[in-house]
Amino acid sequence: MAYVWVGLGGTIGALLRYQLSKWIGERIVVSFPLATLIINVTGAFLLGFFTRSLGHIFPHLGSAPMLLLGTGLCGAYTTFSTFSYELVILLRESRYAAAGFYLAASLVFGLAAAGVGLYGLPGSA
Repeated sequence: MAYVWVGLGGTIGALLRYQLSKWIGERIVVSFPLATLIINVTGAFLLGFFTRSLGHIFPHLGSAPMLLLGTGLCGAYTTFSTFSYELVILLRESRYAAAGFYLAASLVFGLAAAGVGLYGLPGSA
């Protein structure tokens, strides 16, 4: 049954990533991989949030919610491969400032989002 939960979540996550990437690309025209940055940062937050919350919200369902939403949805929604590819393209085009910003922003904002999702905002209950 675990494969079903992961597969279902993965299908939903991949479709969400595709739709959000397309939606951002149609509304914000920049020569920077903004869609991937937004997707990866929001995915990091969601994975942290799901890790913190699902066991408390659905304790009687065991690992199914995390398999569906954490492993499946977040795993397919976020994309390290696209991030890596876009970073290499920026470097190949000699866009070093954009590449540096993309790398730093992905790391800093991704870690911050995961921390907020996992632990909440500093000072929050």
